[in-house]
Parts: sequence; structure tokens; C-alpha cells
Amino acid sequence: MKFFVDSADVPAIKELNDLGMVDGVTTNPSLILKSGRDILEVTREICALVAGPVSAEVVALTANEMIAEGRKLAEIAENITVKVPLTWDGLKACKVLSGEGKMVNVTLCFSVNQAILAAKAGATFISPFVGRLDDINMDGMELISDIRQVYDNYGYETQILAASIRTANHITQAALIGADVVTAPPAVIKAMVSHPLTDKGLEQFMKDWAKTGQKIL
Repeated sequence: MKFFVDSADVPAIKELNDLGMVDGVTTNPSLILKSGRDILEVTREICALVAGPVSAEVVALTANEMIAEGRKLAEIAENITVKVPLTWDGLKACKVLSGEGKMVNVTLCFSVNQAILAAKAGATFISPFVGRLDDINMDGMELISDIRQVYDNYGYETQILAASIRTANHITQAALIGADVVTAPPAVIKAMVSHPLTDKGLEQFMKDWAKTGQKIL
């Protein structure tokens, strides 16, 4: 499974990238706002840091404007993935931009039907939002599973990018289902290392080591 970092926080991305935990990055207008930086500037910096795809989202609502913004964003670096919403205009923009050889991430997916349309429009990635479905008492992981089955049934090449990831358990579940990519905030990725038995075991080891009176250095 590929790990994308859902963030525009460059130091946080760099920490994970230095550990080999980053296969790509996803951003959106909310994350850009949180960073407090210019979208072109921060996106360019992330692209220089990370070798994999970096999703940068258009903010237009009509197809022609999305296409124009997508082309502008794609000029930032070769690893830019243009992020478009799963609307009819977004699908039109996806078709044109993917036809020009650009990577496209179709976002805000909440149904299998939407995922099928995105695949047929040439999307590189489809981003089903797990957490937001959970928020309204629907099973976000069921959507990931259903999309996986349909894509496998028909050989669609669009990669399933599990998004709106809220917990480390979401990552486990997405991996078991067979999502191609998961994008999560840095804190959620780092939380994957935690387990109470690890902490308990380390605490006991340290107590026993102290009793030996020895030192390694």
C-alpha cells in the first residue's frame, strides 16, 4: 500500500519522507488555509521534497475554468496531480486533463456510481471519503470494498485512494480491503506505531536493564 500524507505542513511531510513513509502528498483548500501560505509556493516546495504524486486542487466550478487551473497547477512540477471534484464539470475536466497526460485525482467520492464515472473519465486516482461517511452513520470502508470489487471486475486502472482517514484502524482496514493508496494526516500515520503492549514491554525491559547496573556506552 502507498502512503500519501494529507497535509501542507512542509516540516511534518519532511519528517515522514526522511523515514521513507511518504509515497505522495494530498492537499486541498482547507489544508492550504491551515498552512497560511501561498498555494503555488507551498505546493512547489512539497513537489521538490517528495518524489511521488502531489495532489493540488482546483477551486473553479466550471469545466473550462477547472481545465485552465489544472494546466496552471501542472506547470509547478512533473509530479503534480490535478485534483478535481466529483461533479459533472469535474469529470469533463478530468477527461481533458488526463487526455493531455496529466495525473488527475477525482475527490469527494461517496458512491460506487461516482467511482465508475471517474474511472471511465480517465482518473488516475479516485478519493472515497471514509471518515465523512462514518460521520453520517454510513460505513466508509464498505464503500472502499465495493469500489475495489467493481474495479477488479472490469479491470479499471484508476487507483483507489482512501481519504478522510481519521484513525490508524482506518488504515488497517483499507489495507485489508486492498485500497491502492491511503492518505492520512501526519499524526494518524505516526499513531500507527503505538500499542499498549509495546509500551508495557519496553517499560519492563528498562526496569530489568537498570537492575543489571550495566551500560552499553
